[in-house]
Amino acid sequence: MDSSATQELKHRTKDQPHQQEAVTGTNMKTQKQQQRASTMPRRGIRSLAVGIAVPLALTLANISWFGWNRSYRTTQKAFWIPPLWALHLTCLSSAFVMGLSGWLVWAEGGFHKMPKAMWFYLAQLGLSLAWDPIFFRMGAPKFGLLVCLAQMATLLSCSRMFGRINQTAGDLVKLCLVWSGFLTLVNLYFVV
Repeated sequence: MDSSATQELKHRTKDQPHQQEAVTGTNMKTQKQQQRASTMPRRGIRSLAVGIAVPLALTLANISWFGWNRSYRTTQKAFWIPPLWALHLTCLSSAFVMGLSGWLVWAEGGFHKMPKAMWFYLAQLGLSLAWDPIFFRMGAPKFGLLVCLAQMATLLSCSRMFGRINQTAGDLVKLCLVWSGFLTLVNLYFVV
């Protein structure tokens, strides 16, 4: 009996390190998954910050360089034409909303699934940045009107594409589309 008990004890001793390795291996996998899960929100917050900050910074720089015009302030305007500060504040808000919607699409891998969406997003960003120098600095409201109409078309395309990927992103772009429509009316007022 003693020899069988000893063999059983030896057998258990041999299996124990193997079982500990399996448990340790499982624990290591769990720890790695937990570490990865804890870094994912940080990376998500960083990418969100970049996705919003870049369009905001570009729009703010654009406004500070090109967005001031004495004739806009001094011209007799209709009651519904916003003051210059409100116009620029709304442009910044629109850049924020578009950055957020672009990030929502990017976070779901939408720009990889539908590369056209990224091109339309970049096109609308470029058109929104082009309006201030054209309208205020160059004083060309007719050309500014064409830019506004092109921006509305790209926003409409963005809204449809973003909506297929993330419904919230598509709805956010619709807010920007409303603002772009109003900006087009403001521009049209100066053409007529």
